Order: sequence, then C-alpha cells, then structure tokens
Amino acid sequence: MNDFGKAVVITFVASFVFVPILLAFARWFALYVVVRERQCVVFELFGKVRQVIREPGIHCPWLGMGPFAMLVPLFGKKFTVDLRLDQTYLRSQPVNSEEGAPMGIGVWCEMVVSDPLAYLYKNTDPQGSLRANISNATVRCLSNMKLAEMLECRHAMSRVVRQETSAKSQEWGYQVGSVYIRKVHFRDAGMISQIEQKVVNRLRQVTATIEQDGTNRVNVIRSTAERQAAVEFAKAAATRPMIVGKALAHISQSGAISSALFEVLETQNLLSSKGLEVHIVPVGMPFVTGLPLKGGR
Repeated sequence: MNDFGKAVVITFVASFVFVPILLAFARWFALYVVVRERQCVVFELFGKVRQVIREPGIHCPWLGMGPFAMLVPLFGKKFTVDLRLDQTYLRSQPVNSEEGAPMGIGVWCEMVVSDPLAYLYKNTDPQGSLRANISNATVRCLSNMKLAEMLECRHAMSRVVRQETSAKSQEWGYQVGSVYIRKVHFRDAGMISQIEQKVVNRLRQVTATIEQDGTNRVNVIRSTAERQAAVEFAKAAATRPMIVGKALAHISQSGAISSALFEVLETQNLLSSKGLEVHIVPVGMPFVTGLPLKGGR
C-alpha cells in the first residue's frame, strides 16, 4: 500500500504539475502550436513574416522555420487572427433626401478576414476603418435621393453601399459580406410631429367620410322603404272604395236587406255623434210627457 500510495502521488504531481509546465515551455519555445477552427496564427521574426498557419490542428513551427522558431518569443511576435464571421450595425447615419428632409439610415453588414497579413500590417484598425468606410459610403451614395425611393428601395440602396465599400475593404484584408439597410427614419422631431398630425387628421377625415357614407346609405334605404309603404297604402286606400261599392251594389239588389242596412248605419251615426242628445220614449206614452224637463220641471 505504501508503494501504491507513492505511485499515486507521483502520478498526480507529474500529471497536474510537471506536464502543464513542460507543455507551457514547449509552447513558449514554439515546439508546437494549437490552431482552432476559424483561426490563423502568424509568426513574425526580425520584422518579417516567417510562417502563416491557417489549418486547424496541432502544428510544429520548427518544420517551417527551423531553429528560428525558438527565437520568436525573444525577438519576434505571434499573432492569432480570428477568421470567424463578424457583424456590425451602424445606427442613424445622417442623410438628406432630395426634398431636404433630414433622414437617418441604419446599416447592418457582415465582414470576415480574408487576408490575415493585410489585416495585420496594412491598417492599424481595419475594423474601425471599415465601419468608417461604410458610414462614408452610406452618406455619399444615398444623399439627395428622393424620399419615396429612400423609404421603399432598400435592396438597391444596400447593393450600392456594398459595391462602394467592397474594393477598399479587400485592400485591408477584410471581405464585406451582406450589407442591408435595416431602418430609414426621420431625424427631426418637429417633422415627425407634423407627419403624425397629418396622419391623425387624415384618419379623422376618412372616418368622417365613412360615417357620412353610412348615414347616406341608411337614409336612402329608409326613404325607399317609406316610398314603397306610401305606394302600398295609396293602393289600399284606392282599393277600399271599390270593394265597398261592390258590396253595396250586391246588397242593393235586395230591398229589405238594403233598407235594414241603411237604418242600422243611420242609427250608428246618430249614436256616435257627440253633440246630439237622443231620448227614447216608450210606446204608448205621450211624446211631451216622456221628454225630461230642465231644472226638474
């Protein structure tokens, strides 16, 4: 057990202490270098580029530089360049339309390092220079456009900006990917307020027009219904005398029925009149005695 414990301690110390120290010295003397996916390692010695490694994996710089590789930590430099796709968004680039409206344009673009050497040595800040180039191209190429085209033709504007910036960016080792105009907006608060007011007024006018059109249609429907009802009532009023006349003509063919009908009608008219008083005198009573006297006499 003592030998086994010693072996465990020695293995632990060797694995977690000595091996990392040896690997660190090996990396420092450039015995090997690990290149990850979408990365590039550049070795510079005495002001010259000695080796460029772009393939991912474990590489030995001694195979390319020989014994000069151990001098890189002392007299040279090692650069690690990220080759992954990068994205940036430039907000509210100031542009004036042909009508003089102050507009703001948001530009979204993709970029990737295509030439690591040009990226390292031709420009001290290639990413910042590329953003400035895109901003200048946006202001230079999209100024004095018509406001309607600026608000609608975003694909054409994106192509113009990309063509303008691609040639210059390749000199700095950058390759511009997709460029897209994502946002076009007004920068003047007073103009925005005026546009909102005009939109609100226009909506009110449209709403009033719709309400008036609905009222007019309801009135047309109502007047048409009233006219048809009046026509039908007039037809009914004109038809009633004819029906009554035919009935009376049929009744007048019988004398007894006709005389009885007219007596009944005359009696109903007398009873329905308000200003007429009717006194009924029993049979066999004198007429004067049967009439009531005013004042009880």
